[in-house]
Amino acid sequence: MRDTLPLLERVHFPAIRRGRLETLQINVGYRCNQSCLHCHVNAGPNRTEEMTGPVVDLVLGFLRRNRIPTLDITGGAPELNPHFRRIVREARGLNVRVMDRCNLTIIEHPGQEDLAEFLACERVEVVASMPCYLRDNVERQRGKGVFSSSIRGLKRLNALGYGHDPALPLNLVYNPQGPSLPPAQAALESDYKRVLYEQYGVVFNNLYVLANMPIQRFGSALVTKGEFESYVSLLQDAHLDANLDRVMCRNLISVDWRGYVYDCDFNQMLDLPMQQGARTRVHLVDLFDDKVEGNPIRVAGHCYGCTAGQGSSCGGALKEAAE
Repeated sequence: MRDTLPLLERVHFPAIRRGRLETLQINVGYRCNQSCLHCHVNAGPNRTEEMTGPVVDLVLGFLRRNRIPTLDITGGAPELNPHFRRIVREARGLNVRVMDRCNLTIIEHPGQEDLAEFLACERVEVVASMPCYLRDNVERQRGKGVFSSSIRGLKRLNALGYGHDPALPLNLVYNPQGPSLPPAQAALESDYKRVLYEQYGVVFNNLYVLANMPIQRFGSALVTKGEFESYVSLLQDAHLDANLDRVMCRNLISVDWRGYVYDCDFNQMLDLPMQQGARTRVHLVDLFDDKVEGNPIRVAGHCYGCTAGQGSSCGGALKEAAE
């Protein structure tokens, strides 16, 4: 695995500062039942990093004390963390909006037979990775058999009300196959909805298009193929200053499995920790009584992945969302 941080730190990105904290994103572990080419976490079945009970207690305490409206749970496959369901139940008990970044195939994973029913019972918003509506494209990026398993997962969620019931939102996530910008979100969403319904009877609410970040597994592959600099230049050339006002890091902090805090999930994977005053590495326990609003956000060349073209965030395109 080639470290792309030294290359990214050479690239200038405009200075930005944090606004009001609205979302707590937690990465509960890097273990996953898949190993996808585009994965910026470098997740896989052999990863052992995992959020423990005491860190989970800190997360729940932080939500309670600071009244954060949204909890965004990611991984790996977050559902594989043994504390996942406790996190969900207690956060929902605080009336927090909970998002589960689900890879869909986890629904058929041994030990997760009742996962879909659990998510529906707790009214969890499902944000599901579905990099294409075509079988060959999905399996080229995520592995053989993943497409069929994903379709079965979507049908099961639909049967429970997801995509139909306003209280059970089901959103899909698209990533490009290679070093290119994602297409226009609205047009691609229309294609997804048409094909998935006509061929499989599947419905969903929104499609989020995300640019691939030149970090971890994807970034390493770009370096190996000699495509790293050209991809970063593509992102830079497509940068729009207007997107700076809506990037996710302005209203989100990312917490890793140990409880350390980052400005976003991508910075977490580059080990670029949040800085707070004199602290160069901040733990969640340090922020219980501190305000992060107005703090500078750590940036590098990968940040152009969020501001290029229509923009990209955990909630999809920035430009189209604003419009």
